[in-house]
Amino acid sequence: MATFYLLFLFLLSATKVLGSNICTSRGVTTCQQCLAVDPSCAWCSQEDFGKGGSSASRCDLKQNLLDEGCSGSSLEFPSSTLTIDKDDPLSDKATGNADDVTQIRPQRVRMTLRPGDAKRFTVSVKQVEDYPVDLYYLMDLSYSMKDDLARLRTLGSDLAETMGRTTSNLRMGFGAFVDKTISPFMYTYPPQAVTNPCDGISTTCKAQFGFKHVLSLTEMTTRFNEEVDKQEVSRNRDAPEGGFDAIMQAVVCKDRIGWRPDASHLLVFTTDAKTHLALDGRITGIVQPHDGRCHLDSDDTYNQTTVLDYPSIGLMNDKMSENNINLVFAVTGGVLPLYKEYSYLIPGTTVGELSTDSGNVIQLIEEAYAKIRSKVELELLDVPEELNLFFNATCLNGELIPGLKSCSGLKIGDTVSFSVEAQLRGCPKTKSHTFTIKPRGFKDSLKVTVDFECSCNCEAKAVVNSSLCSNGNGTYECGVCQCHQGRLGPRCECSVEDYRPSDDVNCIPKEGSPMCNGRGDCLCGQCSCHTNEFGQVWGKYCECDDFNCLRFKGALCSDHGKCNCGFCQCDSGWQGENCNCSTRTDTCMSNIGMLCSGRGNCECGVCQCTQPGAFGETCEKCPTCPDSCTIKKGCVECQHFKRGQYIEAKSCNRICRDEINLVDELENKKNAVNCSYKDENDCVQHFQYYEEDTGKSILYVVKEPVCPEGANILVVLLAVAGAILLLGLVGLLIWKLLVTIHDRREYARFEEERSKAKWDTANNPLYKGATSTFTNVAYRGN
Repeated sequence: MATFYLLFLFLLSATKVLGSNICTSRGVTTCQQCLAVDPSCAWCSQEDFGKGGSSASRCDLKQNLLDEGCSGSSLEFPSSTLTIDKDDPLSDKATGNADDVTQIRPQRVRMTLRPGDAKRFTVSVKQVEDYPVDLYYLMDLSYSMKDDLARLRTLGSDLAETMGRTTSNLRMGFGAFVDKTISPFMYTYPPQAVTNPCDGISTTCKAQFGFKHVLSLTEMTTRFNEEVDKQEVSRNRDAPEGGFDAIMQAVVCKDRIGWRPDASHLLVFTTDAKTHLALDGRITGIVQPHDGRCHLDSDDTYNQTTVLDYPSIGLMNDKMSENNINLVFAVTGGVLPLYKEYSYLIPGTTVGELSTDSGNVIQLIEEAYAKIRSKVELELLDVPEELNLFFNATCLNGELIPGLKSCSGLKIGDTVSFSVEAQLRGCPKTKSHTFTIKPRGFKDSLKVTVDFECSCNCEAKAVVNSSLCSNGNGTYECGVCQCHQGRLGPRCECSVEDYRPSDDVNCIPKEGSPMCNGRGDCLCGQCSCHTNEFGQVWGKYCECDDFNCLRFKGALCSDHGKCNCGFCQCDSGWQGENCNCSTRTDTCMSNIGMLCSGRGNCECGVCQCTQPGAFGETCEKCPTCPDSCTIKKGCVECQHFKRGQYIEAKSCNRICRDEINLVDELENKKNAVNCSYKDENDCVQHFQYYEEDTGKSILYVVKEPVCPEGANILVVLLAVAGAILLLGLVGLLIWKLLVTIHDRREYARFEEERSKAKWDTANNPLYKGATSTFTNVAYRGN
């Protein structure tokens, strides 16, 4: 044991001598450089540190510096801290003043971070009950929507009644759009077509307009019905409409529209046509990009329709996020795939298929709002490039989902939490920065202020042209001299003009090697490393740099780490030799909520399918794998019956994200899969799996399984008794039959023997006469 202990001490001391810890290996010369190496590094600014023959480095682990004699007052070792400045509790219900409602906790956090260090905190989010809703109905009033307008005459009353089941504080507004009022988007010939674009088709239309704000958000549903009833359709020349122009104005003109800061904002966009995009305005000579501002005149009409181009999707994203708008595309089947693609580019957007006459629009709005309230997704605003954020979601039943910043399948009143880790990669130019974390579509947010600990306190005490640096040949800062140009040495005592060839031996790492590894000059017996356009070169023999590391797609350490003397030090969330391997798993989550659909492993954020026959981004395609009935059986068991393997593994809510509907019997739905299985009680459970075009999956489950009826005890007893009696009778009959057969065989044999008898001789062949001798003892021959 003593031998192993001595060996351990030897290895420990050897490690220290060789300077293998990360702080001493970088060969840094300033306090600020030292702090940037690693969060564990400290700097000693004590003037006499290292004297007396000690070879200690001023940049080292904190304990090592203390052991070498550095005083605590001379130690530069800032630590990362986290303080919660505001942490109001979450609200349960939106009652009274909605400004007092809290849906995210905490509300303000302040942290101090060193380069490379990280701090973790938890964010909780809750969808409160009876939250106010602002609903703005934005309608396409081009000629093709004529039938739809007729159906919407009573929309306000029906919509208020439907939404009243969710909130008691609803406001509705209305706006309409067609397209830009400029050729070739509008009819300009004949001249009367400008005022009546339907001229020549035996009807009258309203003059074409870009966007018209009709009714500000109001609680009076009768006003909504009145304004809708007044509307008339118009007519434009080309097929696409100017819907994005209208969306932008409805979003940014918040004072005119009447958006309340303390309400959920729902913007319902209805159309049956495509929409123009940014740069389409160049067809008409409009080259000025949209400025993202409100341009409604006194008549509430968009007055820059012929001046500004259509807004880009990126600009719309920014403005909707800034104003907490949830966009709902209610579009007809012909353009449904197009708007689904738009929804992928516009986060927080839902899409529903509108019937040809808009008869199902209320149902679409109700479903869209339910979908919005069933999901919480965090968005980040104004995060500095030098700060990395990593998320882990804890959704329902305490299930931890790594790498995810959203939860779905929620009900009103559910609370979810997210673990957030903030890591500082480098030092920004500013000393402090504030960014925002907020649930998408919420007014509530978390403000995070980060103070960057990138400098040392001792730098403020620097002395220029200090006498300690060979009579003014350098600046004395944090215990060391920063030498002027042409001066070297710990105290700037050596001049480059004092070169002696005998000094070169101290600059050769090993025999036969170039001086300073060919990357520096030997001055005064030490290597002065060359500057390099690619980065920094350092080390006793200029052996280290921060640019000769593995690259991925041309990026050093894949832009996910720092190069340190030939090796990549990966940021949190990344791994591998070149830091190109992500540790995230949410990118491997399939639409059924399973990692790689349960058919593979998530490696570097990408699914590697392991089950034969499986393929696809999340291994979701597999013709030879178990069918959907087998996969969804476990979800029926855990969601409906609260049992099964998913319940035992506490993974039901993570894996099973289907909507469950209980029915008395299954209907014949197109493209639906009817399934059945036998449960642990030998009961047959029937269910139906159906996937909508939007990707939403629904399970229709028959409420009660079909179970075999229980046995009647009396019937069973009688049956058993009857069976025993019957078996007895059968046994007797068989015995009687066997005896009868045996007797008959014996009798037949007797008859056969009898037939062979010779009774015709009148003599019994079996008879033998008796043989006897009689002597009369009294007879004497007389």
